[in-house]
Amino acid sequence: MGRGIPAKLPELDRGKAWGAMDLKKHIRGVPDFPKPGILFYDISTLLAHAGAWQETVRRLEASLKPHKPDLLVGIESRGFLVAAPLALELGCGFVMVRKKGKLPGATIRFTYELEYGNDTIEIQADAIKPGSRVVVLDDLLATGGTLAAAIKLCRQVGGDVVASACIIELSFLNGRKRLDVPFSSIVSYDS
Repeated sequence: MGRGIPAKLPELDRGKAWGAMDLKKHIRGVPDFPKPGILFYDISTLLAHAGAWQETVRRLEASLKPHKPDLLVGIESRGFLVAAPLALELGCGFVMVRKKGKLPGATIRFTYELEYGNDTIEIQADAIKPGSRVVVLDDLLATGGTLAAAIKLCRQVGGDVVASACIIELSFLNGRKRLDVPFSSIVSYDS
């Protein structure tokens, strides 16, 4: 492929054996982080296990390929880790949505409400060509506020958002209900 990446990762050639991998076994739960009472689902352990990370990318690729994206948009910062390798696999571009003040050049901002206040995200003004088919990605869907805001921001700059996805969905928080595009995840926690 010319990028130092093999055309086919050897672990993925094992077919059904990899499809049966329980990816939850590679996601660490960290109690009381970032504050007491929160259970943080840490994908660092998933990223560190080559076979589990390859299987994660393979499953996300299979779920997103039918949407035929031109661009994948990753939400700062773990969304970058999800979207960038998928963009390579799908043969499309990658764009970053970042917190206010982190991108060079002209940017477009979107401020949205969270359970505990407001936050602002930005995208470079020229990052998405009008009409481009866009899929928005992050590592985890909780209440859906940030993902819904990123979808709106991509539309604001002319993107045709056709889907969204995450590695992990906290289904008990019903974040999926805030999204108006098809959504997929490969791991779900019910509590």
